[in-house]
Amino acid sequence: MGTISLKNISKSFGSTEVLKDLSVDIKDGEFLTLVGPSGCGKSTLLRIIAGLEQQTSGDVLIDNKNVNKIRASERDLAMVFQSYALYPHLSVRRNLETPLRLRDYNSFERLPLIGNLSPNKKQKTESINQLVSKTSETLKISELLDRKPGQLSGGQRQRVALGRAMVREPVAFLMDEPLSNLDAALRVHMRSELSELHSSLKTTFVYVTHDQAEALTMSSRMAVMIDGNLLQLDTPQEVYDNPSSLSVAQFVGSPKINIFKGSSDSSGTVNLLNLNLKRKSSETNLELNIGIRPEHLEISNQSDEDTFSAKVSYRENLGSDIFFHVNTEDGMNRIIVRGIPQLTHEISNGSTVNIKRAPNKALLFNQEGKRVQFNNA
Repeated sequence: MGTISLKNISKSFGSTEVLKDLSVDIKDGEFLTLVGPSGCGKSTLLRIIAGLEQQTSGDVLIDNKNVNKIRASERDLAMVFQSYALYPHLSVRRNLETPLRLRDYNSFERLPLIGNLSPNKKQKTESINQLVSKTSETLKISELLDRKPGQLSGGQRQRVALGRAMVREPVAFLMDEPLSNLDAALRVHMRSELSELHSSLKTTFVYVTHDQAEALTMSSRMAVMIDGNLLQLDTPQEVYDNPSSLSVAQFVGSPKINIFKGSSDSSGTVNLLNLNLKRKSSETNLELNIGIRPEHLEISNQSDEDTFSAKVSYRENLGSDIFFHVNTEDGMNRIIVRGIPQLTHEISNGSTVNIKRAPNKALLFNQEGKRVQFNNA
């Protein structure tokens, strides 16, 4: 079992409250990502789970056992840090063996030479060697066992750091932005490797990142944190498609969601940029923030009641996609529209284009940033 429950966790540093009455139930074997901007409290929460930080109030339960007063070394959790935290003077093999030696050998068995006289040391050493061998094969680092960390690439060091956590066979892995030191291409590769590793181990992963692409691609569920608050906890697709608030909608998604000023009239009909969305808001006579993601807008050759005009200010060519940064005619909105290279290759900076939105894809938020639903009646 590897369930982790956080009950009403709060944490303050002096007068600064960094976690505010936060509760999360992490299921056995799931990949939960804590995602949010820098300073939102996600790393502090991970350290509280690990026992490296003491919460101001609330309870941490591992497998339904309260561990508030249990030391980090006794919680049976393995942590992978952003900095790898490898011993530079030891080989990869020794780096993998060290946590097992500290756990399994008694004080006499750790003594050089004389410790070998212990009758149980040989059996323990064989067990350690088997675990190191199994882990190195899983992570494809068997050929690196005799090297030192300084002789490894960033990706290889990250695998060794993962291996050092894996050999202990913990109830859960805690990972604090482990890919942030890698270059962009290697981060993408390591995302797939971590996902495959999670699938094969079937162990609970709690993963901290500020990169919402990592959260969207790897998680079973993602917890969006902003300013010490847990704003939404759901599957990545649900968080993306149905953000609970304007803050979540603006944080999750790349490029960012486009936000328009709009309103609902006395009948609830929603309007923006003089366009009628032909759908009714659940609340009437309301000033609205209307969110439409770049992929739900397209450049159209036609001009009709469902389009609006805009001027291209910047053309961002990413190869498989082109993103057009455009200013609407009223000058009130600068938005991003995704284009297909084959259909939009002739459009350049300064061009005037017609923008059409995909039906039923707008998201409504009130002036406080809370989600407003469409009325389906």
